[in-house]
Amino acid sequence: MAAAQVTKASVESVPSGRHSDVALYGVYEISKLLTAPGKLEAILARVLQLLSSFLDMRHGLIALLGESGEPEVVLGSGWSEATAKRYFERLPERAIGRIVVTQMPLVVPDMKEDPLFENWDLSEWAAPDANLAFVGVPIKDRGRVIGTLTIDRERGRDLHLRLDEDVRFLVMVANLVGQTVRLHRLVANDRERLIEAQHRLQKVMERTAPDDPVHHAGIIGSSRAIRAVLEKVRVAAKSHSTVLLRGESGTGKELFARALHDLSPRRARPFVPVNCAALAESVLESELFGHERGAFTGAAATRKGRFELADGGTLFLDEIGEVSPAFQAKLLRVLQEGEFERVGGTSTLKVDVRLVAATNRDLEEAVSKGDFRSDLYYRISVVPIVLPPLRARPEDIPPLAREFLRRFNEENGTSLSISSGALGVLMACCFPGNVRELENCVRRTATLASTSTIVAEDFACQHDECMSALLWKRPAQSLPPGFVPLPIARGANGGATRPAVVASSKESGEAGPPPAPADGGCPGAASCGRGHGEAGQGDERARLIEAMDAAGWVQAKAARLLGLTPRQISYALRKFDIPIKKF
Repeated sequence: MAAAQVTKASVESVPSGRHSDVALYGVYEISKLLTAPGKLEAILARVLQLLSSFLDMRHGLIALLGESGEPEVVLGSGWSEATAKRYFERLPERAIGRIVVTQMPLVVPDMKEDPLFENWDLSEWAAPDANLAFVGVPIKDRGRVIGTLTIDRERGRDLHLRLDEDVRFLVMVANLVGQTVRLHRLVANDRERLIEAQHRLQKVMERTAPDDPVHHAGIIGSSRAIRAVLEKVRVAAKSHSTVLLRGESGTGKELFARALHDLSPRRARPFVPVNCAALAESVLESELFGHERGAFTGAAATRKGRFELADGGTLFLDEIGEVSPAFQAKLLRVLQEGEFERVGGTSTLKVDVRLVAATNRDLEEAVSKGDFRSDLYYRISVVPIVLPPLRARPEDIPPLAREFLRRFNEENGTSLSISSGALGVLMACCFPGNVRELENCVRRTATLASTSTIVAEDFACQHDECMSALLWKRPAQSLPPGFVPLPIARGANGGATRPAVVASSKESGEAGPPPAPADGGCPGAASCGRGHGEAGQGDERARLIEAMDAAGWVQAKAARLLGLTPRQISYALRKFDIPIKKF
């Protein structure tokens, strides 16, 4: 009997009677399978298994075709994947081709007698005397055939009626399968795009890693000085060692302390900051250690201290150099033993806290004077990290200024911009107050700006109205009459560099914070926004000798007059070949 090509009208006609109820229930159950999460191949295999319970079939086969027409996925009911693929490949190409080309179902009531299956050997798949019928329907995606759903079954009574009902049911199932395949392929394509984008991003990050080793919100800058500090922060954050942040006021010590915490294994635990200089000693003890109810007037309830609140995390003690000697002993115990008592309490509490301390004081000089305990100094200075002043990284001034202006615009609903000339004025300033002073300068100028673009003339220093410049150019009262401190020489890029004496100490390998000049950081200039003259080698030597004379040739005193360390003075004396006078 010849193959019967089912028409679209017969397929879309509504079934009736008991078979229609079974078909409806089958579509419902199969739709639940197709909408369940899972791998596409596993879902389609379960669909074939469910089909066998609704249809009188021997085997079912789902084949998904690629762009070239070759099968990509072949799944069979009652067969292994290898057997199913071999069976599909041996099906007559004309039969499968007719389904794909016409996009219509194909019904073969007798596979032995049909010309499409002529010379096709059934012995491998069925008994020699078996009478089999074949039904195949296309799986479509937006009008394009992407696969086939085929079944074979034993011939029996009412074959034509039953085949017609099976075709209608299989067409509905094939439509559901086509939508599911399309959805899974869209998800797979999106996943591949995301993975490809991730690989591209990873390559970009690998290329930029040597130039920008650490990224952390709030820390802005790409200069060599800031990158070196960030690399130390990244390495130190991996351990639980105590870190001491050294640097001038306004260099952003709390931001670096937060970076140490966020990059450490303790990132999921609290970060608790305390400003030691802002609290009196009695209040500081209660803040750090907590107090019991009734410990003092006003202690109405038991309160946990900062050490308890930071348990498992990081405690940041800012301005630790301002702590009194009496309180230093109490602080030393908790750092050594990890235990303390609340104010007014008797029970000993133990905590696990990673300490990060910060100071802008010369702790070495404080230790030599007896103002700071040496044992506490060694306890907190396990990993010292020196933060560079802004004058040591002038190339970071433009991005910092733009960021501060962006924050100003966001807070005030404005859209100000800054010109290159204005950035040049900022880069020519030494900013003794560092990043904090730069932020104040940008905010003050943005507040008073008359146009939408900040230009050079908008800055107060261009009109001799900069209060910071007037403050820092006042001579220090502690200097002897007629003594002029060493100036900060301007580099080729317009940024301030360390004095010749200080630069020499850097060559000697000393690791320490660049000292501020004795008058605050902008000596010898009309204002902070104006340029500074170059100091020759002869002038540096003469001023060094003058400082030594004023200090009675005591290097430690001369170092304090120049804002340097004794080691830097010693190296400078050797550099300029200055013989030391002895009295």
